[in-house]
Amino acid sequence: MRLRTIVPLAAIWCISSTAAPGAQSPDSAATFPSRPVRLVSGFTSGGPPDTIGRILAARLTELLGQQGIVDNRPGAGGTMGTKIVAEAAPDGHTLLVVSASYAVVPAIYTKLPFDPRKDLAGITGIYTAAYVVVVPASLGVKSVQELIALARSKPGQLNFGSAGIGSATHFAAELFKATAQIDIVHVPYKGIIEAVTDTMTGRVQLLMSAPSTLSTPVKEGKLRALATTGRKRTLAYPDTPTVAEAGLPGYFWESWGGMFAPARTPRPIIDKLNRAVLTTLKMPDVQSRYAALGVEAFPTTPAEFDKFVDLEITRIAGLARKAGIKPQ
Repeated sequence: MRLRTIVPLAAIWCISSTAAPGAQSPDSAATFPSRPVRLVSGFTSGGPPDTIGRILAARLTELLGQQGIVDNRPGAGGTMGTKIVAEAAPDGHTLLVVSASYAVVPAIYTKLPFDPRKDLAGITGIYTAAYVVVVPASLGVKSVQELIALARSKPGQLNFGSAGIGSATHFAAELFKATAQIDIVHVPYKGIIEAVTDTMTGRVQLLMSAPSTLSTPVKEGKLRALATTGRKRTLAYPDTPTVAEAGLPGYFWESWGGMFAPARTPRPIIDKLNRAVLTTLKMPDVQSRYAALGVEAFPTTPAEFDKFVDLEITRIAGLARKAGIKPQ
């Protein structure tokens, strides 16, 4: 389902999700899965969570013997999809593919229709990636310092795009804005592809996103890559400096993705899913596709992933307070 207008968060939470078939008896790990496995993505098609979710779904279909289906449920920084999975039957047949926005939304919204620490159970991390800082080629800006200087000369006149309020792309740019002490206006979209399109046309002047969504327009010269957001340079853009190297010390943002099941999903099923995903991440064709997307595999145990997410929620809440980003 593609939402074409910006829907208030409260309204999204009221949208009914498809009821899980609760009348069926739960599978044991030996018989799981007994029907297709749905991987819910809280974002539109084309972005990293969706693309990587589809890569994994295809291989999980082979490993588990049941079809893996990606179900896009965009809205409010991924919270609509998260709500659907949090309320699904805890039998392993409805899973959630997330981006770093999962740890961002608690810092953006004062109320959520789920508890990100209690209502889902981690399966594993699936990828990590630095973002790329891009501007329209027509803007004439060739460095981070030039961008900051332009923004300071035109306070409130430049825009930055994102995949939606509360998305990781939103938070990464808000943190850049606060660190650089510039006044630029947020323009949220319902998906990253729409944000990329409007950046290419110059409707917005700044965007931060994963290499996979930006590589083609950068190669075609429609967007100019100014920097990457990680602690170190990324293999996808080895000649592009980090934001810190480009003159904004202390700034970094690294995106990641992972997979969850509803809380109370039996541990043997969680473990079976974990083994299947980790096997998938080691496959040569999956590794080559990851490299083409500019991301790296992020295999973890379920416990390691739960701990990582908990620490990220705490870290990002602290960064939000420091940057002056107030929850809505």
